[in-house]
Amino acid sequence: MRTIWKGAISFGLVTIPVKVVSATENHAVSFRQIHTADEGRIRYRKVCELDGEEVSGEEIGKGYVTADGSLVQLTDDDLALLPLPSARTVEILGFVPVGSIDPYQLDKSYYLTADTGAAKPYVLLREALRRADKGAIAKLAMRGRETLALVRALDDEVLGMHTLLWPDEIRSASGLAPTERVTVRDAELDLADTLMDTLGEVDMASLHDEYREAVETLADAKLAGVEPEQAKEAEGGRGKVVDLMAALEDSVRTARAGRGEDDDGAGAGEDATVHPIGGEGGGDGEDEGKPARKRAPAKKGAAKKTAAGKSGAAKSGTRKAAAKKAPAKKTAEKKSATRRRAS
Repeated sequence: MRTIWKGAISFGLVTIPVKVVSATENHAVSFRQIHTADEGRIRYRKVCELDGEEVSGEEIGKGYVTADGSLVQLTDDDLALLPLPSARTVEILGFVPVGSIDPYQLDKSYYLTADTGAAKPYVLLREALRRADKGAIAKLAMRGRETLALVRALDDEVLGMHTLLWPDEIRSASGLAPTERVTVRDAELDLADTLMDTLGEVDMASLHDEYREAVETLADAKLAGVEPEQAKEAEGGRGKVVDLMAALEDSVRTARAGRGEDDDGAGAGEDATVHPIGGEGGGDGEDEGKPARKRAPAKKGAAKKTAAGKSGAAKSGTRKAAAKKAPAKKTAEKKSATRRRAS
């Protein structure tokens, strides 16, 4: 691996000459800009905005803009004369538990390798950090700027160094948390725990960049004149979750099915009641956690039967009344005929 910085670790009166090599490499997919008509590469040229002339790298220098807007030209020799103790030194300031470093503060990672004749002090610092289970906070000037760093003992017998952002370079998260009042029930937490246990731990070494592999496969297919397969649309959408408990239970079942396990219920949350979020039974009252009462769907049918019974009874009464009126009508007609004969 190529050395990108050489200097020494200052550990009190102990000096440890070291070389810095990058611990990471970028495998992200990158594309060139090309002219679609003839696939010629599109390049950016560095042009002076005053005379419009293209400028070579040897003619480009550093200019520092002061607070009042003045421009000061600085050379590499000027910067080399800066009175910084960290110019060629990893100056250890103190020690902290490695777990106390906020991950947001981590920037880039490097390996520190012992320079010639520095094996003994190198191993001494490494083992001291390992036994104390701490990391060293240090300052160094590298790549044109002074930066903070965390030096720690790694499992593969080397010292690792992580450059850190300065505290004022990390933005505040104030105002980003939800402002709505939200209550999370124990049953929901139980199901979330069950889902986490079902998904299990991640083997970090097995992870890989599937997007980069897909792009490589696509490029190979186009070179071979093969039409690439159409990707299937992912199931599900990003719609609003109406029932959080049901979503968690479905997630647990899906995760278990993916692991080839039988679904015997919702695990830790199998006794939990499913309530729609923001719906009936989703409140925090006395009935929280109790099964929702089911209304009998037969009431409408019973009402229809009652109405039908009343209607039938009314019709029956009308028919009986009509039957009683019929003989009386016939008797009145006979009397009227007798009177007419008598006349």
